[in-house]
Amino acid sequence: MSAMQLTKTRLFEGVWEGMLTADRDNAGQPKVTVTHLDRPVSDHSLTEGEAAGTWVLRVPIPIELLSDGMQTFVISDADSGETLNSFAILAGEALADDIRAEVELLREELDMLKRAFRRHCLETA
Repeated sequence: MSAMQLTKTRLFEGVWEGMLTADRDNAGQPKVTVTHLDRPVSDHSLTEGEAAGTWVLRVPIPIELLSDGMQTFVISDADSGETLNSFAILAGEALADDIRAEVELLREELDMLKRAFRRHCLETA
């Protein structure tokens, strides 16, 4: 198990940010890798946080990696290879099949059925 824990803090203006907590016994800056489709994503930065043993990780999302479908980025401990966190971006045509859209349609149909049932109850009473 890794001596590091990574917690997302926000995704803002195309930059994923997280707080990395590293074991205090580790000397120096921790090493992390960011990959997309098993290929390295460069330009991420790791800066020392305010508290001891904490680091702020910033991962700018390369525009050339955004396309239709789900794009998943994996953040790992460079030494152990253990996955610390991941994030995904869903865009384009794949949204038509998104479960949230399906739930919204089901809610609309349920509302329609409730109105029809109430109308039926009033008419038959």
